[in-house]
Amino acid sequence: MRVVLVTYGSRGDVEPMTGLALRLAALGAEVRMCAPPDFAKLLDSVDLPLSPVGWPIRALATGAVPGKAQAGLSGIAAELTAMAYEAVAGVAEGCAAVVATGSLPALAGARAAAEKLGVPYVFTSMSPCYLPSPHHPPRPWPGQVIPAEMTGNRELWDLHAEHMNTMFGETVNTHRASIGLPPVDHIRDHVFTGHPFLAADPVLGPWQETPELAVAQTGAWIRPDERPLPADLEAFLAAGAEPVYVGFGSMPMRGANTQEVSRAVIEAVRTQGRRVLLGSGWAGLTTDDRDDCFVVGEVNQQVLFRRVAAVVHHGGAGTTTTAARAGAPQVIVPQVADQPYWADRVTELGIGTGHHGPTPTAGSLSAALETALAPETGARAAAVAETVRTDGAELAAKLLLDMIGRRGRG
Repeated sequence: MRVVLVTYGSRGDVEPMTGLALRLAALGAEVRMCAPPDFAKLLDSVDLPLSPVGWPIRALATGAVPGKAQAGLSGIAAELTAMAYEAVAGVAEGCAAVVATGSLPALAGARAAAEKLGVPYVFTSMSPCYLPSPHHPPRPWPGQVIPAEMTGNRELWDLHAEHMNTMFGETVNTHRASIGLPPVDHIRDHVFTGHPFLAADPVLGPWQETPELAVAQTGAWIRPDERPLPADLEAFLAAGAEPVYVGFGSMPMRGANTQEVSRAVIEAVRTQGRRVLLGSGWAGLTTDDRDDCFVVGEVNQQVLFRRVAAVVHHGGAGTTTTAARAGAPQVIVPQVADQPYWADRVTELGIGTGHHGPTPTAGSLSAALETALAPETGARAAAVAETVRTDGAELAAKLLLDMIGRRGRG
């Protein structure tokens, strides 16, 4: 049995799909991953074959792909839809299912390939806030104008669907016509389907049932990481009290001066009497020459976050879950997409706080850290850590294989 997993997104999309892939493989399935070429080394390290999709995601996000810096998502949608279609169509013939997440144009291409090949397609969301529901409003989409008098969740989701049609409808249907498929009227609902998977922890990101969608919430898809920490990082951790980790993952923090942000976060942490551990990430955070500050690249956060006083980060679903699972208090500095949702959830749960605005200053971050480093926040974070599910990928793999089996028997 062969399953194709698809994403065009950053590490926060690829990591959970890798977690699912490993569980599927453990249960006897053959897995192929379609993802940006940036992740060839990661996937090779766990023996997952990669079919590259599109441009390197980091280059695209940081404006380094020639001719794409000013295009925006709508400007590259046609190419991305076609590239995802070609990648999936090239490996999915005869497979048992296509499971997809990531950007909407790539999802449309993945579903078109599955449809063309007669293969079941399963959409996955990493956050409940992306799924239409009368219980919460949609996240604002760049360029979308929302009338002031429109406040009801259902009408806001209807407006969201119209906006998706305006942005991507013509592009997606032009591509579908080129491969002999009929047009679709509702792009978002076509891509999301009526029965998506939700790969989010039920405590951190709960889903309220609604008649509109039959959502299978499995818990977050976690790839177990057993790598040791680098020796120089171990030496820094052993040299003093628990530091505060600050890193913004796959966020380039456009419009912000890297040096200024680095100085601000270092000063904020020092104001709280703590040592500083910087994750350089796409933001390129840099340290100064004092021995209470250390900078690291990509490391095992599952291990690291258990050894820090707090985690300051961008609010990606994966980083939020990893910090919560480690019992580390959090400060989320949201940049885009679902990150404000996770900032709100961390605040509501009492396991940290959200930062107001995408660019921290020394004063604003120091104030947020006062909340995160308070004893009651630490105690609450430790308590919530005990509730975070670790079997989400296994549950999703079993649900998927059961779905495939029922289809086969039918």
